[in-house]
Amino acid sequence: MPNLQEIRENGTLANIVEGQLQHIGIAILMTFGALALLTKGSNDPTLLGLTSHSWATVSIFLALLHQIIVALVFRLQLYRGLMTRLFGDRDMRIWAVIFLPLLVARPISLILTGWADTGALSGFRAGELVIGGLLVAVAIWAMHSVLVYFTIPRALGGDHFRDSYAAMPMVDQGAFRYTANAMYGIVFLGLWGIALLFGSWNALVVALFQHAYIWVHMYCTEKPDMDRIYGSP
Repeated sequence: MPNLQEIRENGTLANIVEGQLQHIGIAILMTFGALALLTKGSNDPTLLGLTSHSWATVSIFLALLHQIIVALVFRLQLYRGLMTRLFGDRDMRIWAVIFLPLLVARPISLILTGWADTGALSGFRAGELVIGGLLVAVAIWAMHSVLVYFTIPRALGGDHFRDSYAAMPMVDQGAFRYTANAMYGIVFLGLWGIALLFGSWNALVVALFQHAYIWVHMYCTEKPDMDRIYGSP
């Protein structure tokens, strides 16, 4: 397994931009598709000054902003050590200050989307509540596994910053016992649950966008990075 110093010494511009043309292309198509699926009326109520359609649009663009920033920081840190050169030992703390508010904004903006939406999603409200509650409960369990077993520093991309994180063993406890990527595979189900609890079509569209887009990040950015950090399979 190469160390970060070796990766930075041998990294090229091609390594930095690998997968990002695909990322941009898919993001554009997904954004236009999601925006086209949102509904709005001329007399929709507002919440904190925005309609459900407006909150959904905000949520979609916050997700785009979040993942574009993550892609830039991950690549520039992995191949150029940018955050470490700028902030020294405070690099991961500074990165957490940037990353975590954008992460928290995603479910909050989704909640506001659903809260402002007065339309009905289906004629099976009881079913929406039961399924939504179950999905949120499963997501909370998986998030607990992330916090306790995987830890926040690793979730922030610690293996892009320190060799010590890359040397840690794979997590196989809690939700990670069932899937190697409990964060994207299970935690993001909570977004679907929130949309169903509110019975909101616009929130459901946002949940679909956010969950699909995190997998775009996985395959266009994280997968090439992991191949480089841990050695190609």
